[in-house]
Amino acid sequence: MGVPGAGLAKGLAVTLRVLSRRAHTRQYPDVKPDLPPRSRGVIALLEENCTVCMLCARECPDWCIYIDSHKETVETPGAARARQRNMLDRFAIDFSLCMWCGICIEVCPFDALYWSPEFEFAEYDIRDLLHESDRLREWMWTVPPPPAHDPLGEPAKEVVAADRALAAQRAADAARDEATEIREETGTGETSL
Repeated sequence: MGVPGAGLAKGLAVTLRVLSRRAHTRQYPDVKPDLPPRSRGVIALLEENCTVCMLCARECPDWCIYIDSHKETVETPGAARARQRNMLDRFAIDFSLCMWCGICIEVCPFDALYWSPEFEFAEYDIRDLLHESDRLREWMWTVPPPPAHDPLGEPAKEVVAADRALAAQRAADAARDEATEIREETGTGETSL
């Protein structure tokens, strides 16, 4: 059995130790917090990259993304027929519903959505938390650049495939040039490879 009141004494000792330290409080509106550079603040939109594929709106578990679009006919000279293209009319995110899961950013195949470290978008009225594309566009300019690639890391699969194709093309060109030189030296005339 322990001494009665030992737990209370330990708790008071911790309290007294904490009271004797200096506070590390930041006065928020005047002193901005030091956030990590890739922190999740708000979702930013780069409209030029959006193809209105609707993946972000379909995958959103809260259904807080609203997209409206229309089809436009694109005439291409020399083409057999005209193509149709989706044009973005409205892109809005209701941040009163958003849970900052990041699924919309992950599923976007054209890099139209990004995390911005901006976090100051509080409103007095909940209806003002529905942000349209112009407001989402403003946050795009606060998105930090992606981190540099690790020079000792593995290259991307796309780069490896492109390097292989380039090496094969160079080998074929070298073989063709060598065959041409041999033909010119021997005077055998033109032969097809």
